[in-house]
Amino acid sequence: MKRMLKEILSTSVYLLVVLCLTYVVIHFIGQRTQVIGSSMETTLSDNDNLIVDKITYRFNDPKRFDIVVFPFQYAKETFYIKRIIGLPGETVYIDEGGVIYIDGEALEEHYGKEVILDAGRAKEPVTLGENEYFVMGDNRNNSSDSRDPAVGNVSRDDIIGRAWIRIWPLKDLGILKHQ
Repeated sequence: MKRMLKEILSTSVYLLVVLCLTYVVIHFIGQRTQVIGSSMETTLSDNDNLIVDKITYRFNDPKRFDIVVFPFQYAKETFYIKRIIGLPGETVYIDEGGVIYIDGEALEEHYGKEVILDAGRAKEPVTLGENEYFVMGDNRNNSSDSRDPAVGNVSRDDIIGRAWIRIWPLKDLGILKHQ
């Protein structure tokens, strides 16, 4: 009887430790998320499964071209994944030819391969606050991003983390390139 109680207690403690570690990992270190839609094509595809790094931004600020995850403000349990284009304090503008300008200088980037057809809010200069980021999907003409007033500028406090590793599909398994 004493041995049985000891086994039950030992198993209970083991399960409690596993549950606590799982909680810490999910809430503070990383979490799995799934890409829904094509807004990040060709970098990320519909149904890709990723691990989001939730630690890096506790110690460092997000950088231009980082792929970040943040909640959509108008739908519960809906998260967006986009690339940072504009940093705090910068002014973002997209001209009629689809060229992105940061503080008056054309942005050199190779993520959005198509000509931007709709500049949205950025057809007029958008100046970011000290804690705001301008984000866009890589599939520029099929992305709801900072150009859309429903998304707007993304606050630093809303960024959950950066996309880190693609875990599914297995053929594409690996660490994601941001820069």
